[in-house]
Parts: sequence; C-alpha cells; structure tokens
Amino acid sequence: MGLKEDLESKPPCHPRACAIQDCLGKNNYNESKCSHLIDALYECCNAFYQKHGDNATTASCPKASLLRLKMKQREDERN
Repeated sequence: MGLKEDLESKPPCHPRACAIQDCLGKNNYNESKCSHLIDALYECCNAFYQKHGDNATTASCPKASLLRLKMKQREDERN
C-alpha cells in the first residue's frame, strides 16, 4: 500500500505499524533489521499530523512531539 492508502486505513497508519510487528517477530526482535519499516511508519505518522494537526490521535503513531523527536534522533544517527 502507498502513503495515501495507509493514511486512510482504520486506524490511520495501522498497516505500517503491523508491518513492523511482523518484521520484528520474524527477526527475533532485532530492530536494525526493521528500521526501514520504522521510517515508513514515521513518514505516515508525520503526514497524518500534517493533515489533521498535532492534537489528532491514532493508535498507530506516537504523539506529534515525540514523533518529531524520534525522527530527529534517527536522522542524527545516520549522520
């Protein structure tokens, strides 16, 4: 699915959150093997907050302020 479809899922971004859980289960909970899926979830969550505002909620995403912190930390780790 693409970003648009994942944003429209119930709850929003749920397919991406499930993909992370599936990946972690298949990889003995080694987060580094699933980092691309974490980035994809954060991309979806960021788009969700841009569309609905920072006070919106979905079970699949951290709060907007925590999401931005996590995205910055992941970016800093890459550099």
